[in-house]
Amino acid sequence: MFDIGFSEMLVIAIVALVVIGPERLPKVARTAGHLLGRLQRYVSDVKSDINREMQLEDLKKLQSEIRESARNVEQSLTTEMQAARQALDQTAATATSSHPAPTAREYPTVAEAAATGNAAPASPPVAAADASQPTRTV
Repeated sequence: MFDIGFSEMLVIAIVALVVIGPERLPKVARTAGHLLGRLQRYVSDVKSDINREMQLEDLKKLQSEIRESARNVEQSLTTEMQAARQALDQTAATATSSHPAPTAREYPTVAEAAATGNAAPASPPVAAADASQPTRTV
Protein backbone atom coordinates (compact mmCIF):
# COMPACT_ATOMS: atom_id res chain seq x y z
CA MET A 1 0.00 0.00 0.00
CA PHE A 2 2.59 2.55 1.11
CA ASP A 3 6.18 2.29 0.01
CA ILE A 4 7.86 2.50 3.40
CA GLY A 5 11.18 0.81 3.92
CA PHE A 6 12.75 -0.45 7.13
CA SER A 7 14.84 2.68 7.61
CA GLU A 8 11.78 4.96 7.37
CA MET A 9 9.89 2.80 9.89
CA LEU A 10 12.88 3.00 12.28
CA VAL A 11 12.92 6.81 12.03
CA ILE A 12 9.14 6.94 12.70
CA ALA A 13 9.53 4.63 15.75
CA ILE A 14 12.33 6.78 17.21
CA VAL A 15 10.33 10.01 16.68
CA ALA A 16 7.25 8.39 18.25
CA LEU A 17 9.29 7.23 21.23
CA VAL A 18 10.66 10.74 21.77
CA VAL A 19 7.32 12.54 21.22
CA ILE A 20 4.94 10.14 22.99
CA GLY A 21 7.25 8.79 25.64
CA PRO A 22 8.09 5.24 26.70
CA GLU A 23 5.15 4.79 29.11
CA ARG A 24 2.39 5.70 26.60
CA LEU A 25 4.00 4.23 23.46
CA PRO A 26 2.61 0.65 23.89
CA LYS A 27 -0.94 1.94 24.40
CA VAL A 28 -0.66 4.27 21.37
CA ALA A 29 0.82 1.47 19.25
CA ARG A 30 -2.03 -0.88 20.28
CA THR A 31 -4.66 1.78 19.47
CA ALA A 32 -2.97 2.49 16.12
CA GLY A 33 -2.98 -1.27 15.37
CA HIS A 34 -6.72 -1.51 16.17
CA LEU A 35 -7.49 1.49 13.99
CA LEU A 36 -5.39 0.08 11.16
CA GLY A 37 -7.23 -3.28 11.48
CA ARG A 38 -10.60 -1.51 11.34
CA LEU A 39 -9.45 0.44 8.29
CA GLN A 40 -8.39 -2.78 6.54
CA ARG A 41 -11.71 -4.48 7.39
CA TYR A 42 -13.63 -1.46 6.13
CA VAL A 43 -11.65 -1.46 2.87
CA SER A 44 -12.23 -5.20 2.40
CA ASP A 45 -15.98 -4.75 3.11
CA VAL A 46 -16.18 -1.98 0.51
CA LYS A 47 -14.34 -4.16 -2.01
CA SER A 48 -16.66 -7.10 -1.37
CA ASP A 49 -19.73 -4.82 -1.69
CA ILE A 50 -18.45 -3.48 -5.00
CA ASN A 51 -17.77 -7.01 -6.25
CA ARG A 52 -21.23 -8.13 -5.14
CA GLU A 53 -22.86 -5.21 -6.94
CA MET A 54 -20.88 -5.97 -10.09
CA GLN A 55 -21.96 -9.63 -9.94
CA LEU A 56 -25.56 -8.57 -9.34
CA GLU A 57 -25.39 -6.25 -12.35
CA ASP A 58 -23.95 -9.07 -14.46
CA LEU A 59 -26.72 -11.41 -13.29
CA LYS A 60 -29.38 -8.83 -14.14
CA LYS A 61 -27.86 -8.38 -17.58
CA LEU A 62 -27.80 -12.16 -18.09
CA GLN A 63 -31.41 -12.42 -16.91
CA SER A 64 -32.55 -9.77 -19.38
CA GLU A 65 -30.65 -11.52 -22.20
CA ILE A 66 -32.31 -14.84 -21.35
CA ARG A 67 -35.74 -13.21 -21.22
CA GLU A 68 -35.14 -11.59 -24.61
CA SER A 69 -34.00 -14.94 -26.02
CA ALA A 70 -37.09 -16.67 -24.64
CA ARG A 71 -39.29 -13.94 -26.11
CA ASN A 72 -37.63 -14.41 -29.53
CA VAL A 73 -38.12 -18.19 -29.37
CA GLU A 74 -41.76 -17.71 -28.39
CA GLN A 75 -42.33 -15.33 -31.29
CA SER A 76 -40.68 -17.67 -33.79
CA LEU A 77 -42.72 -20.60 -32.51
CA THR A 78 -45.90 -18.56 -32.78
CA THR A 79 -45.17 -17.60 -36.37
CA GLU A 80 -44.26 -21.20 -37.25
CA MET A 81 -47.48 -22.47 -35.64
CA GLN A 82 -49.53 -19.91 -37.57
CA ALA A 83 -47.82 -20.87 -40.82
CA ALA A 84 -48.42 -24.58 -40.14
CA ARG A 85 -52.07 -23.92 -39.23
CA GLN A 86 -52.58 -21.93 -42.44
CA ALA A 87 -50.96 -24.69 -44.50
CA LEU A 88 -53.14 -27.30 -42.78
CA ASP A 89 -56.31 -25.23 -43.34
CA GLN A 90 -55.34 -24.71 -46.95
CA THR A 91 -54.70 -28.43 -47.44
CA ALA A 92 -58.01 -29.29 -45.76
CA ALA A 93 -59.86 -26.81 -47.96
CA THR A 94 -58.22 -28.24 -51.07
CA ALA A 95 -59.03 -31.82 -50.03
CA THR A 96 -62.64 -30.92 -49.22
CA SER A 97 -63.22 -29.13 -52.51
CA SER A 98 -61.68 -31.91 -54.66
CA HIS A 99 -63.30 -34.86 -52.81
CA PRO A 100 -66.88 -34.30 -51.63
CA ALA A 101 -67.95 -36.17 -48.53
CA PRO A 102 -69.95 -39.40 -49.16
CA THR A 103 -73.66 -39.01 -48.53
CA ALA A 104 -74.85 -42.63 -48.87
CA ARG A 105 -74.92 -44.85 -45.80
CA GLU A 106 -73.44 -48.27 -45.98
CA TYR A 107 -75.90 -49.95 -43.58
CA PRO A 108 -79.66 -49.31 -43.32
CA THR A 109 -81.21 -48.11 -40.10
CA VAL A 110 -83.66 -50.23 -38.07
CA ALA A 111 -86.63 -48.38 -39.55
CA GLU A 112 -85.36 -48.92 -43.09
CA ALA A 113 -84.73 -52.61 -42.41
CA ALA A 114 -88.25 -53.04 -41.00
CA ALA A 115 -89.75 -51.27 -44.02
CA THR A 116 -87.94 -53.57 -46.43
CA GLY A 117 -88.90 -56.68 -44.49
CA ASN A 118 -85.57 -57.54 -42.87
CA ALA A 119 -85.79 -58.30 -39.15
CA ALA A 120 -82.53 -56.63 -38.15
CA PRO A 121 -80.21 -54.23 -39.89
CA ALA A 122 -77.24 -55.74 -41.58
CA SER A 123 -74.15 -55.63 -39.45
CA PRO A 124 -70.58 -55.45 -40.64
CA PRO A 125 -69.03 -58.85 -41.33
CA VAL A 126 -67.26 -60.44 -38.36
CA ALA A 127 -64.19 -62.58 -38.83
CA ALA A 128 -64.93 -66.26 -38.27
CA ALA A 129 -63.41 -67.78 -35.15
CA ASP A 130 -60.69 -70.33 -35.73
CA ALA A 131 -62.08 -73.78 -34.75
CA SER A 132 -58.64 -75.06 -33.75
CA GLN A 133 -58.34 -72.36 -31.06
CA PRO A 134 -60.14 -73.13 -27.78
CA THR A 135 -62.53 -70.46 -26.59
CA ARG A 136 -62.71 -69.18 -23.05
CA THR A 137 -65.96 -68.73 -21.26
CA VAL A 138 -66.17 -66.55 -18.26
